[in-house]
Formats: sequence, C-alpha cells, structure tokens
Amino acid sequence: MQRTLMTVGVVLALALIAFANSFYIVRVDQQAILLQFGEQIDVINEGDADEAGLHFKIPFIQNTVVYDKRNIGFDLAEQEIIAGDQQRLIVDAIARYRIADPLQYFRAHPASNASDSVRNGERNLSQRMTAALRGELGKVASPDIISGQRAQLMQQIRTTLQGTMASFGVEIIDVRIRRADLPTENSERVFERMKSELRQQAALYRAEGEEQYLTIVGDADRQAQIIAAEANEQASRLRGEGDAQRNEIYAAAFGRDPEFFSFYRSMLAYERSIKEGTPLVIAPDSEFFRYFGDANGGR
Repeated sequence: MQRTLMTVGVVLALALIAFANSFYIVRVDQQAILLQFGEQIDVINEGDADEAGLHFKIPFIQNTVVYDKRNIGFDLAEQEIIAGDQQRLIVDAIARYRIADPLQYFRAHPASNASDSVRNGERNLSQRMTAALRGELGKVASPDIISGQRAQLMQQIRTTLQGTMASFGVEIIDVRIRRADLPTENSERVFERMKSELRQQAALYRAEGEEQYLTIVGDADRQAQIIAAEANEQASRLRGEGDAQRNEIYAAAFGRDPEFFSFYRSMLAYERSIKEGTPLVIAPDSEFFRYFGDANGGR
C-alpha cells in the first residue's frame, strides 16, 4: 500500500512538472524561438506581430530561446586605433542595436540558451565594430577624429557596421565615439608639437600685422605730406593774392592822396615800433619823426 502511494506521488509530481513545463510566457518586449530537439520550428512575437502572452509547448521535447525586442546598448572595450596620419589613438565607443531577425540571429549564434547566444552575438559585434572603427578612422587624420569630423565619422562607422551585421539578423541603431585620446606616452610630445605650431602661427600673424602696420603708416605719412604740400601751395597762393590785393589798395590809396598815405604809413610805423619800455636811439630831426614837428611832415 505504501509503495502504491509512493508511486502515485511520483507520477503526480512528474505530471505536475510536465504540466508546468508545458507553458511559457512571452512578454510584449520579447520575442521567442521555439525549438524541438534543437531545430527551430516557430518564432513568436517577432517584429510587429502581436503574439505576447501564454503559449504551449511539449514538455521535455520543446524548449524556447527568448530575445529582447528593445534596443540594446553595447560598450566596446577601449581600442588602440592608428589614424590616417599614423598617430595612435585610444578610442572608446558604444553602439545601440536590436535583434531584428531572431531566427537569423540564433542560426548565426547558436547556443542552448538565450544568454549564451547573446554573449556570442556581442562577441561577434565587438569584432566587427572594431574592424569598422579601424577601417573608417584609419582614413582620416587624428585632429579630425578628436574634434573635427566626429559626427560624420560616427555615421560612416554605423553604415559600415550595419552592412556587416545585417546578415546576422542585427540592426545597428547608432554608434557613438565617447572618447578619442592620445596615449599617455604620446601626449606630451604632441602637446609640444602643437605649441610649436601655434607659436609659428602667432609669429606669422605678428609679421603680417607688422607689414600691414608699416603699409598703413607709410600710406598715412604719404597722404599727410601730400595734404601739407597742397595746403602750403594753397596758402602761398592765397598770400600772394592777398599781397597783390594789398599792393593794389596801397597803390590806389597812394594815387588818390599821396600825402595822406604817407601820413597813414607813418602812424602805423609809430604804433608798431614805439612800445612801452622799448628804447629807441634815433636823431630827433630824423625822417622817422618828421610828423612830430609838423602836421604836414615838414622838417
């Protein structure tokens, strides 16, 4: 009796285990491959299909491999890349991808479970991403990688990587270069070279500035000389015209009344020459004082 009860208990336990293994759940953000003796017989919730939920499988005969439908992040280990100018760089890059074709992905990375399959897939992705980085970054100089054309380079790397991973059922969403630095042992030498180049450029700018300064100063001096010469010429011409007009006025005045003109000129001479505190040594009966003794200028 006891043996019969034990047998029944074992049978019930096996039945319960078989029943529990007869169902599996596929979430909305998952996709599954149904295997029978290692052969793929169905894909559940692939792409845009709405097949999430509870599903049946034959226990101990069929099993499932479940993959994520969402975008997956992948960090590539630091790589030493030789740029187009033969400069070594340490590059740290990341990628985002998704398993677009789970059946193709499983066939390219077979394993007994999804974790091992994804590990194999990311190992493959790492190798091909490294090759894409080396191929694209090896075409350009290191300054363009560090700062100049990084956005364009990342797009080219994504396109190249997508071309190699499409046959494995993987869609590359994005590739980003997080860091591209010189190795520590090269940094000091490169910095010194950069400083030397900047000094040379600064010296060139200073020489060009000095040349422009001398050109501008020379033009300004030449223009100033021309302006001064023209001004002197005009002043001389105006003085000459004034002197001519003055002489004409004097001549006209002298022609009208020579005696008054002589008296007027003498008064002007007195005003200009006889100043307070100015000693004069002149004979009283000299021609200069002829109007002092006589209003008509007689002696």
